[in-house]
Amino acid sequence: MDKRKECSTVVDKPRLISILGSTGSIGSNTIDLIARTPEHYIISALACKQNARLLAQQAKKLQAVFVAIEDKNAWPVLRNALAGTGIEAAAGTEAVLEAAKRPAEWTMCSIVGAAGLAPTLEAVRRGHTVALANKEALVCAGSLFIREAMRTGCQILPVDSEHNAIFQLFDSRKREGIEKITLTASGGPFRTLSRKEMACKTPSQAAAHPNWSMGTKVSIDSATIMNKGLEIIEAHYLFAIPEVQIDVLIHPESVVHSMVSYIDGSVIAQLSSPDMRTPIAYCLAWPKRMDTIIKNLDLVSIGQLSFFALDNNRFPAISLAREALRAKGDAACVMNAANEVAVEAFVAGRIGFTEISSVVYETMQRCPTEDIDNLESVFRSNAKGRRIADDIISDFTGVSIADRRRYLLLPNFSMKSVAVMHNKKI
Repeated sequence: MDKRKECSTVVDKPRLISILGSTGSIGSNTIDLIARTPEHYIISALACKQNARLLAQQAKKLQAVFVAIEDKNAWPVLRNALAGTGIEAAAGTEAVLEAAKRPAEWTMCSIVGAAGLAPTLEAVRRGHTVALANKEALVCAGSLFIREAMRTGCQILPVDSEHNAIFQLFDSRKREGIEKITLTASGGPFRTLSRKEMACKTPSQAAAHPNWSMGTKVSIDSATIMNKGLEIIEAHYLFAIPEVQIDVLIHPESVVHSMVSYIDGSVIAQLSSPDMRTPIAYCLAWPKRMDTIIKNLDLVSIGQLSFFALDNNRFPAISLAREALRAKGDAACVMNAANEVAVEAFVAGRIGFTEISSVVYETMQRCPTEDIDNLESVFRSNAKGRRIADDIISDFTGVSIADRRRYLLLPNFSMKSVAVMHNKKI
């Protein structure tokens, strides 16, 4: 019998799943893992932004029931590629939302950015087991998503390697015995550089991560260590643990992904090779485990594991994230939006590397905190943060990078101080 015809009757095995963001790195790795034992899964829905050809290949390979593509301009390619297959397909934002509404036991939510918020929330509201790879869901609207998950009984499985590690180690039944959790950071390509040395670095240098193969934005976030700032916020919501009990250590080898420290002196760590297929496989098989082609660690070959304290003066992003959590409301959403704009400006050559965190700081200073009640308020706060960050960057027009760098090295730097010194009104 055709798997698509069996879809509505499957309860236990094979497992009924959806993948939102199937053509990206996380989605593609998920599909590769599924393809090793396709008889264990039925693909209820696949969705992506615009890669119609790859989406069609995935749908035909795994006999998906329904596929959705956000970009309507890509619809003709998808429609033609799926002609005669019997696979349902649609295009547009509502089509992606429909993919999230389709029956599923397990949903991978890996659509990046604000575009992934509504589909992810829909999956949570339907009580699916959600493998969460969309950072914005918890960074921008953590209280909203966790509240809905508690209401529907949705189990959120973190895909990010650090949070996935904590999930494996964290015993919520013994929460009172936990002293702290520790996220590890590679330190990125500029781990040993001074802030003055970092100020001269180019986008290509910032994106050259020493251990992980990632996209430009995530790699630059790793270089500024803003990725750890975002992860602190995510961990706070995922594990209901206060920000003061979340620590960050620099760990250049990227082998120890996270640690949980208990009040009796025990510290339990999760180790694995820096390969995203490991946490994806854990989420896919949870609460069991699945065999993968990934080799186990050879600690003898690694030889040494090193750890260093984080220098908040050289990498202020962690302090910004902690401040956003303490401020509550939409502060984290504004911070995230400002960081996106600042990274885009850095890649475009409009600002220097060390100015990224300064743009974020100044944006947070200018934005009064507002409540996050629903997705509409998230989108408003995101737009507000992006607009103000862009205004701050535009105020730098005509100011030499050399002058800006000189002021960026001041201990209590403010973007406003630079503009004032150059007779520019803010």
